[in-house]
Amino acid sequence: MVPAFNEAESLEPVVREIAAVLAKLGRSHEIVIIDDGSSDGTGAIAERLAESVPSVRALHHAHNGGLGEVYRTGFRDARHELVTFLPADGQNPPSLLEQFLPLADRHDLVLGYVPNRDDSLAGRSLSALERQAYRILFGGFPRFQGVMVFRRALLDGMELRSTGRGWGIVMEFILRVVRAGHLVHSEPMALRARMSGTSKVNNLRTIWANAKQLLLIRLRL
Repeated sequence: MVPAFNEAESLEPVVREIAAVLAKLGRSHEIVIIDDGSSDGTGAIAERLAESVPSVRALHHAHNGGLGEVYRTGFRDARHELVTFLPADGQNPPSLLEQFLPLADRHDLVLGYVPNRDDSLAGRSLSALERQAYRILFGGFPRFQGVMVFRRALLDGMELRSTGRGWGIVMEFILRVVRAGHLVHSEPMALRARMSGTSKVNNLRTIWANAKQLLLIRLRL
């Protein structure tokens, strides 16, 4: 899955890079671009890629729904045995697939995290507060920073109730998988600079949405 919101500059090179890595690995695959209501031509580029690259399929949201809506679409429309999300900004190098897919053959859920991340003081403070919130609300949480590979079968019969724009549905999914006793592994990973644009998630709107959803998840689990 390739989430894309106003990523016209980076979408095509990222998708072609993903396709090259998967071809090298020789795995049956489908690359699904999820255009989250873009207004900069991203949707048209996605359609062109779907026509020119056999493994690519394009899905479009009529309006921007945020990360929550992107993941709900991805969870619903994934067709292959293993599922992952690599955003169109290029920050998560597609070469991660070479590292993560063999691990996913031995685990039900593989979670990526960035060791020694060079964040600003504000970013480190927010991360520390988030970890503390997970300890208080859920008694802990596996290390995770954005990239995961999981077995599609984990979603069968799982009722994910989180709504809204933020990470809530992802966190609920991970917590349900952990609490069900599935095999979960956290793996250090590389992170690179965005190919273009600025982050769509490091803002007060998303942080507030995530905080509210965490409280709702605690009430439901």
